[in-house]
Formats: sequence, structure tokens, C-alpha cells
Amino acid sequence: MKLFGTDGVRGKAGEFLDAITTMKLAMAAGIHFRKHSTTNKILVGKDTRRSGYMIENALVSGLTAVGYDVIQIGPMPTPAIAYLTESMRCDAGIMISASHNPYDDNGIKFFDNHGNKLNSKCEKEIENIFANEEYLSSQQKTGKEIGASKRIDDVIGRYIVSIKSSFPKDLTLQGIRIVLDCANGAAYKVGPTILEELGAEVITINNTPNGYNINDDCGALHPKNVGKVVLETRADIGIALDGDADRLVVVDEKGEVISGDKLIGALCTYLSSQNLLSKNACVATVMSNQALEDYLNKHNIELQRSDVGDKYVLEGMKNCCLNFGGEQSGHIIFSDVAKTGDGLASALQVLAMMVKSKKTASEILNPFDLYPQVLKNIIVGEKKPLNKIEGLKELQEEIKSLGMRDLIRYSGTEKKLRVLLEGKDKKLVDEYMEKLTEFFKNRL
Repeated sequence: MKLFGTDGVRGKAGEFLDAITTMKLAMAAGIHFRKHSTTNKILVGKDTRRSGYMIENALVSGLTAVGYDVIQIGPMPTPAIAYLTESMRCDAGIMISASHNPYDDNGIKFFDNHGNKLNSKCEKEIENIFANEEYLSSQQKTGKEIGASKRIDDVIGRYIVSIKSSFPKDLTLQGIRIVLDCANGAAYKVGPTILEELGAEVITINNTPNGYNINDDCGALHPKNVGKVVLETRADIGIALDGDADRLVVVDEKGEVISGDKLIGALCTYLSSQNLLSKNACVATVMSNQALEDYLNKHNIELQRSDVGDKYVLEGMKNCCLNFGGEQSGHIIFSDVAKTGDGLASALQVLAMMVKSKKTASEILNPFDLYPQVLKNIIVGEKKPLNKIEGLKELQEEIKSLGMRDLIRYSGTEKKLRVLLEGKDKKLVDEYMEKLTEFFKNRL
């Protein structure tokens, strides 16, 4: 059974991700982690979805059934789980979140004892264990070997100290007015606290989660709402997080949403100017705009591309010993600061750059113009191998000959084909997107 997608296990809570599936998945994961166990502890956190209660209890049941002790820390950002897993010397960490998805979805993300997301090999092994009912049954413990669980509510301070320490000690946010949109999600407590303790005047919105309003017309998916508040309050900058706070979208003082690629470009050149960019190179995904690559090349910075997903960005960074990378969607990774994409840590780096440069957000976060780019999701009846679709190769060669770039891939969890087309001529991009759409609708 295929459980893992681009970022952990994700689906409709109570349907794909129900209590029984979750408990079995927890047992399979516990069996996998036990092979390298040192402390017999697993950390579990969650965002603010109502279904988190069900999934958390099912996880605890499955983990304790195979002998693990569980530490439950309640609503916390995904990057906090990555950090605390290593800090508290746990064998693994688990985050219950569907990230930017609506409240009725949920998901489970796994981290190893170093706070890193699992690679594909580990995910496959967990899936294989999950599918082996007899083996799962044989690994259940009895008597004194059954695990225990406890809830700890004071770990929030550790994460706050960790994130604050990433902000330069010679700088302050005094005099900076920030609009912070917490998406009614996992950062509703830690986000405002961190910014206020660094001296900022914080106008916090969407920080009253009720289990159903996470990502609902708010946060990183709807940053224009932040833009309105920025203009109304004459703020210097707007910061929008998603439900589990691993994603960042920035709005400048004019209320304009900053593209994730522009954000990556600005931060990359800033780090390079401060001699803080390892090997003068960074990693972005195949989705990133070609204009980003061209801009970085002009500054003698190499851009390496990875598959879509922040874990693949991080993998590319590790393979080349780089310390910075990101996705245009807002997952920004400073590996010197965080183990994975961290919206709050990234926001502090943006603010540090702004304070140090003594420029406005609009001045420093618009370093280049993007090339026209169109992304379309096409619903398909079946996922035919792309290399076996007659005529596709010829159409792609035609697109390339016209100076455009295409990226065509299937969704990991849905029956959708994701088609990206990019080029300098907007009219030509739109024309060929129509051709591609019609092409696939007639063949899939």
C-alpha cells in the first residue's frame, strides 16, 4: 500500500487517514525506529486541527503497543518537532499536520533522531512493515514491555530560545511594525512571542484556532489578507505562515505579495555578501523560475535544482554541503539555523536583512522580474507513464526550441497531472499551455 507522498502521509481525516490506519502506521514506524533505538522515546506534536486528537491518540496507542514511550507536546510548528526531537534525544519525532491543506485533511510527518525527514528508503520500509499483518501482530508487547505516554507543556520555551538565537545579537526589531498571520495554526503562540521579545510591534491576526479554521481564508495561502492589514496599519512588513508554520510568505509595506523565488534570490545574495553562503551556491526546485537562476548567475552564485519537496531541497543541500535552499512555495531552509523549512526562522533572516540594509521591504525583496510562468492541474483518469504518451516528446522539443521551459509530473497523492510552462513571452506561454492542456485531455 502506498502511504507516503511528497511530504509524509496525508489525506482525508477519518477516511484515508483513519484511527486504524494511523495505529498500524505508528506500529510500523515504531518497529522501524527500534532498529536504531537509544532512548526508547518518541516525540509527538500536532497542529490545531480537530482531527489531531483522534490521530494523536491512535499514534500513541500504536507506539506504546510496540513498546515505545511517547512524549506529547501539543500544538507546535513542524520545525519545532524537528529541533526538539534531537534536543530531547528522542529516537524519532512525529508531527501531525496536513500543512497548508484544509482542516478536514490531516497528515503525519516523521523525523529521525537527528531531526531530519525520512528518506524514501525508510518510508518504503515502513510501508512494507505496515503491509505485513502477521509481523505487526508478532511485535506487540505485553506486560511491563508495553510503553507509556506523558504530556509535557513547557517545551515551547526551548524552541523560542533556539529561534531567537538565530537573529543577530547586534540587531533589534525596535521600531519595526509587523503584521503576523498565524493561519489559526501551530504557531499561534510562539510566533507573536518571538517577534515581540525581539522588540517588534506585532499586529497578530488569525491566532484563534478552533479546530476548523486552520488555513481557512488566511495564512500563507491567502497573503493578500495580510496585505490589506499592512496597508491599514501602515506596517513595515507582513509575515504569513501556513498551518504548521514551515512555510513563509512575505508582504511588503505596499501590501504586495513577494514571490518565493524573489525571496530566495534576495536572501541568497544577502548571505553571499555577508560571506555566509556555503560554496556560493544554493538549492531550489525544478519549479523555481528561470529568472531566479539567471539573476543568481549574474552574481556568481550557482543554483542547483532538486525535485519538488523541501526534503529533496535539504537532500540536495546535504549532498553538496550547502547551507541555504528553498521552494518558491515558501519553504526556506537555513540549515545553520533549522533542520527543515521554518517559517519563523526564515522570517527573522528576512527581518535581519531589512534592518541591516536600512531599506524597505519593497526595495530589498524585488531584486529581479520573474518570467511569465503558468501552472495547471489536469484531472486524469489514469496515470500513464509520460514516456509512453505518443507525441509528447515531440511537443516538448517544440516548446524548448521556442525558448520555453516545461515541467510535467503527476501528483503523488491525487489523480492529477501538474503542468508548468515558462518563458519570456507571456502570449506564447499561454498559447502552448492551451495546447498542452488539450493534448493531455485527449490522451489521459
